[in-house]
Amino acid sequence: MYDNRQEINISAIKKIIINVFLLLISAVSIPARGIEEPVEGEPLGGKPPSGMSSSITDYDYQLKYMRAFDLAVWAMPAVSIYGFRRAANAIGAEDNNIIAWSEPADINTEILTPNNTIPYIFSMTDLSKGAVVVEIPPETDKTFLYGQIVDHWQWAIADVGPSGTDKGKGGKYLLLPPDFTGLVPEGYYILNSPSYRVYFAFLAIPENGTSLEEAYNYSKQIKIYYYNDPQPVKFIDPAGKKFSALPRYDENFFIDLYNVFSAEKIRDKDKVMAGYMSYLGMEKNKPYNPDLQTRKAMRQAAADVYYYLQYLQRNPGKDMFYWNDRRWINVLSTDKNGGFSFISGDMMDIDTRADRYFIASYYPHSYHSPPADIIYIYTLRDKNGNLLDGNRMYTLKIPENTPVKQFWSVALYNQETWTFIDNEQEKYGISSLEKEILKKDEDGGITLYFGPHAPEGYENNRIPTGGKNFAVIVRFYGAEKQLISRKWEMPDIEPVE
Repeated sequence: MYDNRQEINISAIKKIIINVFLLLISAVSIPARGIEEPVEGEPLGGKPPSGMSSSITDYDYQLKYMRAFDLAVWAMPAVSIYGFRRAANAIGAEDNNIIAWSEPADINTEILTPNNTIPYIFSMTDLSKGAVVVEIPPETDKTFLYGQIVDHWQWAIADVGPSGTDKGKGGKYLLLPPDFTGLVPEGYYILNSPSYRVYFAFLAIPENGTSLEEAYNYSKQIKIYYYNDPQPVKFIDPAGKKFSALPRYDENFFIDLYNVFSAEKIRDKDKVMAGYMSYLGMEKNKPYNPDLQTRKAMRQAAADVYYYLQYLQRNPGKDMFYWNDRRWINVLSTDKNGGFSFISGDMMDIDTRADRYFIASYYPHSYHSPPADIIYIYTLRDKNGNLLDGNRMYTLKIPENTPVKQFWSVALYNQETWTFIDNEQEKYGISSLEKEILKKDEDGGITLYFGPHAPEGYENNRIPTGGKNFAVIVRFYGAEKQLISRKWEMPDIEPVE
């Protein structure tokens, strides 16, 4: 199995040998009890060993930095999803408005690893104003919905469509606020939300030759309104407009964090972090006004968290790979319970949780809650283990017998931002829905090209990289048994020598 750990050079090996040597020396010199021999007249313990001194020169700044770093890792899912509210407000959308793209995402859709094949449907609401109804249309032979309703931590309150609570039959979901104590009406799928603010993201997936326009019109059947005030739904089409929902890795990260928790109750398990927020001047019902030193610490901490999470992406754990002998990583890599809360037993794995939500949003309730035949895999590396370089050429072979019933799609993302790469062709991906314009190989497969150019005749098979280090996501819709069982394997990306 590939582990993709950082490349080890000779100097690194020397450092390891030296460190092991020093560790052995220290093991011999430090008493087994872990403290120095007692000094007559002094207690055992109570202070550091002799010769030790503080490594911190400015406690006020250092503690602010440490609190800010831990907060940013802990709050990654919440701050990331809040970006959708910020972006929606910027285009004039409010709670219960439905933002439905009439076209697939493009360079203006600044969200994490956007889908360039199927248009998005997004909405948000605030349950502090009352219970909310979400009406979902039934599946047809042309279109069905796939997506999630999530709380402010991006925990999936429900999956919708054939994979969700309604099992493709459609119907009315009733979202109840955290403190709801009234009678529950009949005729609804009842969802008890852990948070006041709730977010929705769906895809209207076309089937049997259905056009994207037909799928877009299908999405217009969705309705969202307050139970006690069923106002007509307002639809907004942001196609062609800037929709900037990406997390901001500077002091603005903490402005978003403050805005998230100003609207929510603090859970018992989050009270330690609420104390950290208070230390940085962020308290509910109090104005947000950190001093300059605190802002400096926040700015550095947010940047360092970004680089830390980039490091984790480039050095994934062995359990994340979809196949043992390939470079492809499973986007839906779960926690120990097969879900995406990353809470198990008596612990919360905030580092792994931040790692997952650093590159994507709207995970399902569990690995098995989406249709088993929807699979996403990604990689940052070629067959040889090297990071994908936008100044080089690469190929990816899509075999003729790729086991999917609906379609596959391949999209490229800037490794720095995890969104589309700006390029001269305004082209961000390729799917099997475009087979009529793609050139086939002699064996019936399709070779895709990533990089500055493509061989003559294969121009339509190329996705430009804009000179950026890039990541590749392959999405399978309608994956068949061989792919689900992992007996069929996707080839690795090959560098063109």
